[in-house]
Amino acid sequence: MLKDLGHPEHSFKSVHIAGTKGKGSTAAMLTQMLANNGLKVGIYTSPHIVDLRERIAINDDLIPKADLTRLIAKVADTTKKYEPSERPTFFEILTAVAFLHFAEKNVDIAVLEVGLGGRFDATNVVKPEVCGIVNISLDHM
Repeated sequence: MLKDLGHPEHSFKSVHIAGTKGKGSTAAMLTQMLANNGLKVGIYTSPHIVDLRERIAINDDLIPKADLTRLIAKVADTTKKYEPSERPTFFEILTAVAFLHFAEKNVDIAVLEVGLGGRFDATNVVKPEVCGIVNISLDHM
């Protein structure tokens, strides 16, 4: 899917944060530290609390509704030709939308929180500058 979308994940640097407890806090703190040093920082987290747009932000600005709608439509249009067994999951679609948004907005770096974890996690397609691993509990081993 990312190949069909032009590999947006290759257009920005990233930090990849994994773990059971603390990855959201770590991602948020790192995002603020980088932004406070003058960088344009994207952050991709999950889950959201109230609004789906909470998952994708740049320097505290949630992805605009119009951009979210347009990018979801772009991903849907790209993947509608796929066989049912090849169609992306909800998390894979949102990950692609985040990557497209960060690429379009030319972020300096994106802080990416692992979703489901493990080797098949949709965020694993990036080649991060650095990885952060916080506490990992039994349910993720």
